[in-house]
Amino acid sequence: MSALPKRLRIATRKSALALWQSEHVAERLRALYPGLAVELVPLSTRGDEVLDRSLAAIGGKGLFLKELEIAMQDGRADCAVHSLKDVPMELDAGFALAAVLERADPFDALVSNIVRSLDDLPAGAVVGTSSLRRQAQLRARRPDLQLRDLRGNVNTRLARLDAGDYDAIILACAGLERLGLRERIAARLQAPDWLPAPAQGAMAVECLDGDQATMDLLAPLDDPRTHRCVAAERAMNRALHGSCHVPVAAFCTEQDGVLTLEGLVGDVRSGYALRAAATGGSDDPETLGRDVAARLLAAGAGDLLQAADNWNPVPPLT
Repeated sequence: MSALPKRLRIATRKSALALWQSEHVAERLRALYPGLAVELVPLSTRGDEVLDRSLAAIGGKGLFLKELEIAMQDGRADCAVHSLKDVPMELDAGFALAAVLERADPFDALVSNIVRSLDDLPAGAVVGTSSLRRQAQLRARRPDLQLRDLRGNVNTRLARLDAGDYDAIILACAGLERLGLRERIAARLQAPDWLPAPAQGAMAVECLDGDQATMDLLAPLDDPRTHRCVAAERAMNRALHGSCHVPVAAFCTEQDGVLTLEGLVGDVRSGYALRAAATGGSDDPETLGRDVAARLLAAGAGDLLQAADNWNPVPPLT
């Protein structure tokens, strides 16, 4: 093992949720290493700054990582904390995921001030989300709804809802719970009826590939069970060449050494969705992910993925 450093600088986005997640990692590290000085390095990313267009239109979720990765390359930070669902399936060369923390609630939340369930929304209600995965599943359940793009941090989105711009919005349960906003959850949208994004609810710590001292320092934060489940989900998404441009969902569980992975590819326009599931040993989550992807492709998911690449995202609220 390499000699452990005396100081660790964590690059983070400036949103309340990102700061909470990074401080959570910092607190865990301070408890593990009482003599370690842990600092946060808050940075603004292009994904945070450009809010008038969908993520798909401006380049994808990787825009939330770039400035943090540059800070590591420049020596201004030693690692970065991410929501793993925002991390591209393939990291750029020179970077590695050193730890995946225990998963929080992986599911989506319906947030509304007028109803307590998706079925109770009135016909034609306006629902906000920028996620194609969420849009596809909403169209499958409620084709009558008006879907409108919604970007910004959690508090910004809640403020738009509270101002009456939307009848409901869809957010991640984990983010609301981490910010102490659990009471805002009107309903949890959960498997098997509704599937989350691959790795939703899990946090990951990224560092420079080859920085063994930092990797050794972060290793105790890794939760093997979570790591295996999200590895299967990300492997499925990788095999499908999934991104924020396409409506792909996945959810893996582990019981008695057996992984069960459910996957979905949807169509944003019609709500039509293909599903597949398989089980596999916990020692090889990557193979399980590729297996479920192959089943989806054999069922015709390729056509849905190609159609999604040509899809214009839903318009912003005007």
